[in-house]
Amino acid sequence: MNKLLLIIQREFIAKVRNKSFIVMTFLSPLIFLGMSFLIGYLSSINKDEATKIAIYDQGNILKSSLKSDKETAYTDLSAMPFNVAKDTASKSYEGLLFIPKTATIQDLKSKVEFISDESASAEFIINVENKVDSILTQDNFKTNNLDIFKIEKAKVESSLKLSKYSGDVSLKGINEIKIGLGFLFGYLIMMFIIIYGNFVMRSVIEEKTNRIIEIVISSVKPFQLMMGKIIGNSLAGILQFTIWAIVGTSIFFIVSTFFGGETAASTMATTNPEAVKLAAENSGLMAKLPLYLDELGNLPIATIIISFIFYFIGGYFLYSSLYAAIGAAVDNETDSQQFLLPIIMPLMLGVYIGFFTVASDPHGNIATIFSMIPFTSPIVMLMRIPFGVPTWQIIVSLVILFGTFVGVVWFASKIYRVGILMYGKKPTWKELYKWLKY
Repeated sequence: MNKLLLIIQREFIAKVRNKSFIVMTFLSPLIFLGMSFLIGYLSSINKDEATKIAIYDQGNILKSSLKSDKETAYTDLSAMPFNVAKDTASKSYEGLLFIPKTATIQDLKSKVEFISDESASAEFIINVENKVDSILTQDNFKTNNLDIFKIEKAKVESSLKLSKYSGDVSLKGINEIKIGLGFLFGYLIMMFIIIYGNFVMRSVIEEKTNRIIEIVISSVKPFQLMMGKIIGNSLAGILQFTIWAIVGTSIFFIVSTFFGGETAASTMATTNPEAVKLAAENSGLMAKLPLYLDELGNLPIATIIISFIFYFIGGYFLYSSLYAAIGAAVDNETDSQQFLLPIIMPLMLGVYIGFFTVASDPHGNIATIFSMIPFTSPIVMLMRIPFGVPTWQIIVSLVILFGTFVGVVWFASKIYRVGILMYGKKPTWKELYKWLKY
């Protein structure tokens, strides 16, 4: 036991004293914050620059319906000869929207043409098609002597009221918030497993390449060495994530405090009609904000946090033992690539299963089964928990996860014990199977 603690201490200290670990621990939140501001800035620039589209409407049918907005700026070139308009559009515009003169309006159904060397965006195509559909539909109303104004007035926009059996009000968008929360925790576990699992593998490969392992293995058992590396690297990872959480939270409050007052003052000082309109539209949402906060407070927060810790530990230990076995079997990282895909695939499968299946049916058979399979349960189960999962399912899933970890460690230690002293030969899957029999 003392030897295991010494190995854990050695791995932990070696990792946290590494210059790259120190730099990335404090630099990563700043990089993330900088990238967030950069993305927001680029998005604002992109919104300010509207796409320039030229219109050539021979029958003066569609151009009055196409209004410029923040995304698209329309310019009418119908007064020019068509060839001149086409040449002008090719030089100064993103494309030319050609509406030919037809015998009847209904002939426009398949005659409107967009001329451009670049492919048009799906949003632009849908917008133009909707305009054409609207004009043709109104023409059909007139042809059939239907009163358009009465039809528009007769239209009704319904709003579904959501409530619970207890009589409490249920809000729209809560399921999306639950999905986002579960996906966040599941994605964090996946990234942690991949990043720090690779750290374990590299540590084993480095010691094996430097022949340090031959000296160390004479004093400790291979199983103790493997477990020491896994636990030591996991503690370093937990420390790094804790620092990230503290630094990130501090930066968030500093930015909110610094810019909050300035933003509020500038908002009060300006009387932008668009801002006033937007505030009016959002007033309903702001009024419901306390209800959303109450709904979030009803989520099983304690269960989510406790489950995250246990699934985090179980999932990391399970996959890290495989990473350690791979590191012992190969001489360099290049040779390890053939063995990494079978490890990463279950993680990716868990993300996709969780995102597409849990979102539609969190208590369905597929979501339930994959939340029990140990190689996907750390991700899928965490996505299910915000929707409410019976405690017995969580317990069974954790028992299977840690039980599988014990079995995988036993198999991985066999590969580790043999591969750690093998040099100069690329192992195959067949050879790894033979090592399990030793």
